Amino acid sequence: MSQSSPAQRPFNVYLDPEEARWLDSMEGVPDAVVPTSLPGESLLGTEWQKGLHRGLAWLGTVAPGLALAGLLAWAGAFLSHLLGETLLGFEKTPISAILVTILLGLTIRNIAGLPVPYEAGLRFAVKRVLRVGVALLGLRLSVLAVGQIGVSALPIVVGCIASALILVTLLGRLLGLPPRLASLIAVGTSICGASAIVATGPAIEAEEDEVSYAVACITLFGMTALLVYPYLAHWLFAGSAEQVGLFLGTAIHDTSQVAGAGLMYQQQYDAPTALNVAATTKLVRNVCMGAVIPMMAILYHRKHTAAESGTSGRLKWHQYVPMFVIAFVVLAGVRTVGDLGPKAFGLIEPDAWKAFLADAKSVSVACLTIAMAAVGLGTSVAQLKNLGAKPLLVGLTAAVLVGGVSLTLIKLLAATM
Repeated sequence: MSQSSPAQRPFNVYLDPEEARWLDSMEGVPDAVVPTSLPGESLLGTEWQKGLHRGLAWLGTVAPGLALAGLLAWAGAFLSHLLGETLLGFEKTPISAILVTILLGLTIRNIAGLPVPYEAGLRFAVKRVLRVGVALLGLRLSVLAVGQIGVSALPIVVGCIASALILVTLLGRLLGLPPRLASLIAVGTSICGASAIVATGPAIEAEEDEVSYAVACITLFGMTALLVYPYLAHWLFAGSAEQVGLFLGTAIHDTSQVAGAGLMYQQQYDAPTALNVAATTKLVRNVCMGAVIPMMAILYHRKHTAAESGTSGRLKWHQYVPMFVIAFVVLAGVRTVGDLGPKAFGLIEPDAWKAFLADAKSVSVACLTIAMAAVGLGTSVAQLKNLGAKPLLVGLTAAVLVGGVSLTLIKLLAATM
């Protein structure tokens, strides 16, 4: 007897158990959707369909981390108001929402641990969301204001960079620290933290573990400064928002840490000027990468033969001047032109222009807060234990040195004005 075709075969779960899958589900409810891993394996044929597919795949990788950082940002604001206003009875909470957000992130990372699926989204928050927030700060300032802050900050920035590069390098030599590791710690402390370290590493042919050690050192002391300096600076400078901003912008290492400290001070003492000055001062430091990194490469390669130096130290132009620095200046230009006439650009009514600037400020604060949550979630205390005493001593000395030089120069400049 010939075997019947599938269409003619009677229903028999013993012959084909797959036919009975519907028995454990609700009638009319489809089975779980099986995702397609590659556009070529599905019905996606056109370029826009493939692009949409890739976009959804990317969203799936960053969504968990971004959602967690966003949740912590909201929780930090909620707990700040709950503790300060509801429980303690203050009219305005004395507890910084940014501080609470960072501490929540640190607690989760170092107690519960961070599963791998969250890492991509947290990296995106620190590298991209943060830069959007910093760039949008440009809409809070005119080009004239940026120029004035930059001129005031430049001598302090130069003094801090020079002292860190010279003295930290000498201290590293005195303690027997590898020269490249000492140079990376000096560059990270003086310019812009992890970004400067990562950019300088190839220029001086640093080993991967040297880059990792330097980044960990900068993270540890930069995070400490982020949590302490806003309150310390308020006392040191008697509440002068301009001087506090200059100090935060020159004494704290990484761009994310400066933005977080400035935002913390703004929320704590209702002083947006401090955040504006801190961000602009930090961007002046970032621009200095264009001079410092080639100088470090030249000094390093002078001690090696041409055959050893190679070409691995060459960097792209945007590593010298990051794009978000350019975006900050461009948006400051947009603010300047928009404020010139009775209507912004001759088209936008004053009320609509003010509403747009207010919305941009809110988006900037949200981006910076999410980035701060990601910074907390990305800081592992356990990894810092592997540094050893010498790098930690050099990192601590560098942080104290730069803070001391910044404080001294600000006080001297203030006395001469």
